[in-house]
Amino acid sequence: MAEHLLESVVSWAILLFEYVGVAVIAVAGVQGVWHYARRDPLTRLTLAKGLALGLEFKLGSEILRTVIVREFKEVGLVGAIILLRAALTVLIHWEIKNEEQVAVKLPAE
Repeated sequence: MAEHLLESVVSWAILLFEYVGVAVIAVAGVQGVWHYARRDPLTRLTLAKGLALGLEFKLGSEILRTVIVREFKEVGLVGAIILLRAALTVLIHWEIKNEEQVAVKLPAE
C-alpha cells in the first residue's frame, strides 16, 4: 500500500516538474525572441537564465525518477540523462557568468 502511494506521488511530482520545466523553457524562448527583436544587449543573458531554470526543473524530475526505477538498465539510462542535463546546466551557468561580465562592461544608455 505505502509503496503504491509513494509511486503515485512520485509519478505526479515527475509530471509536474516536467511540465513546469517545459513551460519555463517555452516562456524563456518567447522572451528571448522578444528581446532579440528589440535588439536588447541582454538577450543572451535573459535567455540563458530562463533555460537554466527550466533545466533545473527537468533535472529535478529525473532525480525523482530514480525513486521508482525497477531495473539496473533503467538506472543507467536515468543516470545518463541526469549527467547530460547536469552538464547542460553547468554550461549554461558558465554562459550566464560570461554574459554578466559582458553586461557590466556595456555602456549605460
